[in-house]
Amino acid sequence: MANGSSRPLSPHLQVYRFQWTMAGSITHRITGVGLTIGTLLLTWWLVAAAIGPDAFARAQKFIGSGLGLLLMFGWTWALFYHLANGIRHLVWDAGYGFELPSAERGAYIAAGASLALTVLVWIIGLVAW
Repeated sequence: MANGSSRPLSPHLQVYRFQWTMAGSITHRITGVGLTIGTLLLTWWLVAAAIGPDAFARAQKFIGSGLGLLLMFGWTWALFYHLANGIRHLVWDAGYGFELPSAERGAYIAAGASLALTVLVWIIGLVAW
């Protein structure tokens, strides 16, 4: 009991046993934050293009650097993970997939689809470049 109250505290992370559905939920939240940060990077690039050649060259140099490409790869993965997991949540909203084996399978599918789509997009992007 907290502060002498007769009401129990809510259980915390250390109380729960690890589950893939839990990891999927946590990752969904983290990727949402990552998408915000990555979108700011893309916005900087677009604004730099509108400002002029010097500003665009600086933005392009950073985004084309190893760190910039790593950030863009992470942003791409976050986008596809958030999308795949969002679709999984829509399936739940329709009333399907609540059984534990189905829920775990959905977490695996969302993770696998996000990785496959990320790699596919980057391969297409690098070939086209």
